[in-house]
Amino acid sequence: MSEEREKATFDVRELTYFLDGGEKFTKIREKFMMELERDPTFRMYDMYDVTKDQIRERTMEKFRTIVHYVSAEPVPIFTMRMQTISLIDPGFWTRFGVHYGLFFGALRGSATSAQFSHWVSKGALALNGMVGCFAMTELGHGSNVAGLETTATFDEASDQFIIHTPTITATKWWIGGAAHTATHTVVFAQLIVRGKRYGTKSFVVQLRDTRTYTLMPGINIGDIGKKMGRDGIDNGWIQFTNVRIPRTNMLMKHTKVSRAGEVKEPPMAQLTYGALIQGRVAMVVDSGNIAKKAVTIAGRYAAVRRQFQSSPHDVQETKLIDYAIHQYRLMPLLAQAYAFHFTGVETQKLYDNLMDKLESTQPGDASMQDTLDTLKETHATSAGLKAFCTWSTLNAIEACRQTLGGHGYSAYTGLATTYNDFAVHCTWEGDNTILTLQSGRYLVSCYREALAGKAQPEGVSYLNHLDTLLNLGCGAKTNEDILNFDIIQEAWGVVTANVVKKAGDDFEVSLKAGMSPEAAYEECSQARLAAAKIHSFGYIFRRFAQAVKSAPEGLRPILTKVCFLYGLYSIEQNAGFFLQYRYFTPSQMDFVRAQVNVFCREVRQEYIPLIDAFNYSDYMINSPLGVYDGNVYEKYFDQVKRQNPVGGEHPYLPLIQSLLRRDIEDDEPLEDDEEDEE
Repeated sequence: MSEEREKATFDVRELTYFLDGGEKFTKIREKFMMELERDPTFRMYDMYDVTKDQIRERTMEKFRTIVHYVSAEPVPIFTMRMQTISLIDPGFWTRFGVHYGLFFGALRGSATSAQFSHWVSKGALALNGMVGCFAMTELGHGSNVAGLETTATFDEASDQFIIHTPTITATKWWIGGAAHTATHTVVFAQLIVRGKRYGTKSFVVQLRDTRTYTLMPGINIGDIGKKMGRDGIDNGWIQFTNVRIPRTNMLMKHTKVSRAGEVKEPPMAQLTYGALIQGRVAMVVDSGNIAKKAVTIAGRYAAVRRQFQSSPHDVQETKLIDYAIHQYRLMPLLAQAYAFHFTGVETQKLYDNLMDKLESTQPGDASMQDTLDTLKETHATSAGLKAFCTWSTLNAIEACRQTLGGHGYSAYTGLATTYNDFAVHCTWEGDNTILTLQSGRYLVSCYREALAGKAQPEGVSYLNHLDTLLNLGCGAKTNEDILNFDIIQEAWGVVTANVVKKAGDDFEVSLKAGMSPEAAYEECSQARLAAAKIHSFGYIFRRFAQAVKSAPEGLRPILTKVCFLYGLYSIEQNAGFFLQYRYFTPSQMDFVRAQVNVFCREVRQEYIPLIDAFNYSDYMINSPLGVYDGNVYEKYFDQVKRQNPVGGEHPYLPLIQSLLRRDIEDDEPLEDDEEDEE
């Protein structure tokens, strides 16, 4: 491992500072890692052997420690703390986030100022007097929030809402914290006033008595049981049977219902969507963080593991990382992890900008249209990136696990559990296919606006140049000229513009055939998926290239190599589009493929320093195969012996003894077959 680290041509610490946003934030993260490692409630070495009940109990033990920091730290610093925790215990991160991110976030985003103050006084912020959950999804409905069946019927006589589960499929399902923990919930239900439905709104409902923890009248709750991962979360189901709540328990920042039963809808309903974006942005950021963890484990193991000899003259077996095919398996995943990191940083900035605008803009303001355009762009961008990055990272985790060979099947190496814990990102906060279609729908809309002459925002700025891009070919005079950020960015612009045009044209054909807009969008769904996918590749490359250009001078050479690897590998994986739309010739595509191998070799030379720059401690990695010092076999063997001590009581000795000591009648000897002898 020391030999690998000596190959660095850049300052590893400087790259860490750049990734973290500055030396100050690096030191804060290191402080968090040290605090967590020294906290016995956050012990991680035995996490691969605990039961569902044990991990849930341990998860609750951690609450008392972390609650202290909610009020003691500024929001950006506390967010960094939770991002650090998400790397070592995503189950706790989610369970804690259910209260603060979902329950409290719903109060903050949908309650009036008076309602928000009321619930804070009841303990919603301090987690003192209530624990919240978020009852949106149902047994029969997930992404289709508008189709939820739970009802909230206004009873004018009592000035109350009646919350009711009318069918089995209306049972609230997958509700984190509901099974054993939550005392209150924000329920998404169909608002019904005087027999008229007004769509899905949110209501605060008490689930349990805060002292006795017995269920409130009309509330039925159960545990949905063992899951694929994140067993620290007590996901449950909830049924409401004519549960009455005060009218003021409806969160009325947007839609309001008066004592007299008058319903006032928000003048700009789109503004209510802002709260849905935060979770998707967080998952883009988390994708980069988890991808970095996976490639660290696989990369450090590959630098130590020796297998066969690549030459008959070699004295030692060859390191896995020195095989060309292994480099092709790992180096693009490292490049992708860097790309996702920088994309997450920019997506967070886009979201923060949106929140600033939403906070400062009121209906009727001259800037309202600009705010709505930013909301539209951020909503679609976060949806598409959430799907693209989580799908890609899940595949990367599995690819890294397979590079460990047979050891990858062991829970102790970390990647199997990481895969199981991360997989939920592809379906919660919006199923990835649905979100990709939403992104594709946005692209079709932008394409139509661009044709009508409306300038498009930076994220889809290539649509402002359709007249020049659609039939443009690569202008590189030599193959080597392709190795230019502007050329690669132009390549993605040309291909993306054409793929979006295909989706837009398919949509127009369906409209002209007499279809409704919704039917036309459905008809071009495959084209929308392709458009969103290709758009995401190009968007992420631009974000990576932008970060490289802003990097300190000493870091640019190595980051340029990593960025070229990401861009060229992505082009290679989508070669058909670049050939179909004739941006690259077949010979140019051959050059691109060859350069992928070249950059794999070059990035391999500094792979270990590049992953060292992620600055994850061994505690954070929690894998003996990913330890910093490279003593993977010693650490692996020690962990197996510690968690499975030799000489203990045999767990099923009586069964083995009864098997071996059973009476068996002697079989009659076989007679010789005389016919065979003859």
